[in-house]
Amino acid sequence: MRKIVAIAVSTGGPKALQSVIPFLPIGLDAPILVVQHMPKGFTASLADRLDSISRVHVCEADEGQVVENGCVYIARAGMHLNLVQRGRNTVVHYSDEPNREGVKPCANYMYESLIKCKYDEVICVVMTGMGADGTAGIRSLKDSGQKVHVITQTGDTCVVNGMPNSCVKAGLSDEAVALTKITEKLTQMVGVKNDGC
Repeated sequence: MRKIVAIAVSTGGPKALQSVIPFLPIGLDAPILVVQHMPKGFTASLADRLDSISRVHVCEADEGQVVENGCVYIARAGMHLNLVQRGRNTVVHYSDEPNREGVKPCANYMYESLIKCKYDEVICVVMTGMGADGTAGIRSLKDSGQKVHVITQTGDTCVVNGMPNSCVKAGLSDEAVALTKITEKLTQMVGVKNDGC
């Protein structure tokens, strides 16, 4: 089965991601997308920092880049990250619509773009952050008939429990997981192979 993990995170995100990404195993059998709300110029340094302390490869996603299992792709600040299907490959495409939910990148665009991609299951993770980014996109993804599993970070482990709580209130969360248990949960859900990037 082809699976993908899509993470939405905002306030408190860089520190929270350091509790998840570095502990992912080599050969994770899915790509991981991350939309972290940050000003322009900061997502590249976030990616470099995470890459330096992680077993998996972490990068700021480039336009046209093919997403591969076992790699983490962080959305570039100032653009909206989408995935598009090109033949057998799923690739990164940036769009320049106005801010949505007051932010750019907005996770709603990422989640909505996955409706047309050829994954058997999308695992959505909504982590610490203000506002409601992710809720509308996940609702659209679920309504499309796509197989979706939504993990929300537990409120007591969030810096701000806005985004996860919005998903919970909307009835979209399948389970709440403490920050330190998210890596273990993702590894269980997607599995590990020996051919990580």
